[in-house]
Amino acid sequence: MKTERRSAIKKILASTTALVGLGPMAMAKNKEAETTPVAIPKKHDYFEELGITRVINAGATMTFLSGSLMMPETMEAINATAHDFADMYELQDKVGAKLAEMLHCEAAMVTSGAAAALVLGTAGIITGTDADKRKQLPNFPGPRPEVIMQKSHRYVFDQAITTTGAKIIEVEGPEEMEMAINKNTVMALFFNAAVSWFGTEDTIDHEAFVGICKRNNIPSFIDAAADVPPVENLFKYQKMGFDLVTFSGGKMIRGPQSTGLLFGRKDLIEAAKLNNSPHEAPLGRPMKVNKEEMFGMYAALKSYLERDHKKEWQDWLARAENIRSEIMGIQSVKGKIHVPDGPANVVPSLHVTWDSKQVRTTPKQVHEALKSGTPSIFCALGEKDGEALLSVGVVLLRPEQVAIVADRLKAVLRKAV
Repeated sequence: MKTERRSAIKKILASTTALVGLGPMAMAKNKEAETTPVAIPKKHDYFEELGITRVINAGATMTFLSGSLMMPETMEAINATAHDFADMYELQDKVGAKLAEMLHCEAAMVTSGAAAALVLGTAGIITGTDADKRKQLPNFPGPRPEVIMQKSHRYVFDQAITTTGAKIIEVEGPEEMEMAINKNTVMALFFNAAVSWFGTEDTIDHEAFVGICKRNNIPSFIDAAADVPPVENLFKYQKMGFDLVTFSGGKMIRGPQSTGLLFGRKDLIEAAKLNNSPHEAPLGRPMKVNKEEMFGMYAALKSYLERDHKKEWQDWLARAENIRSEIMGIQSVKGKIHVPDGPANVVPSLHVTWDSKQVRTTPKQVHEALKSGTPSIFCALGEKDGEALLSVGVVLLRPEQVAIVADRLKAVLRKAV
């Protein structure tokens, strides 16, 4: 009996020693492991696995091209926080407080894009903190809430406003705006990029717009989704007096592509948050933001504000000049560095034109040749004084891609000579 017990104890001790790595064999293996190089797992290529074409974005921060590439700081925040749970109420509040501190405003929140910010901001203005009203959206009883917009500012994404059940009232000029305000008016929306998009002047400028809203005690909301750089725009519109401001998080701020910033008056932000997940809010439930995106947006904004914007701008100009110098030797080809007047997408690009009698191709054909080649390069098409042109964006290129774009563009143009 004793012999059996001693045998059992020896077996247990042997197995325990092996488990904690104290046995002679384990020690030998550990010593061997110390001197053997650790094999780094090969990066999994999901593009290859799924047959997805990698694209060089020599265009702009277009959503269909996946926006922009996240900054390393953004990726670090996402990866560092993906392995733990968080109380989403606490996370939303504390991230929002830090964002507000950085943006010098009363309150802020992360949304699932600027369009979602339009929905949630409008919903918050309509419902306030009333839980019953939140449940009724978008089928609010009685007359529909009204949101005033300049007729020249109507755009495809203003459907975000009507998603809440609100009705858009179009006006032209300050007098019409004053007359349009009534007991059903809940808000006025200013589309900041209207001048850039449509090439028309605002019929009501920023100051007059805000002034009318304040005199009539209705909140003003500005959509400035693509309006950085310059970095100063992050502070400009709230200083003008707009009650709510939205920017995309995934364009030049280079946070997660599916995020946006909504910031401004504390009471309006609190109401917007109540209309969004994790609150049991029917309208905003499909617009939830995961914890990694919240951390990522915080890190992206912090990085963007700390960046050397003058140095970055000079780097962009140097990239454009590099490509320009490569193609200027081709007969009749001209390259001009172009910076839009704004307010949206104010970044340098290279406008390329040529005499189609000497270079027998069109900007559209060059665009298609670059797009269908390997690697696939997406540029943009434009027009200046009735003349078609090829627009080569440089701000989203990785450093090593500048030479690739220059070489490919030069080859396509030379082939057409």
